[in-house]
Amino acid sequence: MTRPMLTGDRVYRIHWVLGTDRLRAVCHCSAEREFEDPVQLWEWLLAHPEGHDA
Repeated sequence: MTRPMLTGDRVYRIHWVLGTDRLRAVCHCSAEREFEDPVQLWEWLLAHPEGHDA
């Protein structure tokens, strides 16, 4: 069963980068960045648009 993907101004995606200890954050503005620390990841996501170059 396929479910529809969420969209909107407050949808964030976090992907584990296979074979690493890194996480890739994707903001609703399409900006992406990789992190090792989940706290820094969330600080970056929630600081939108500061530091977000799509």
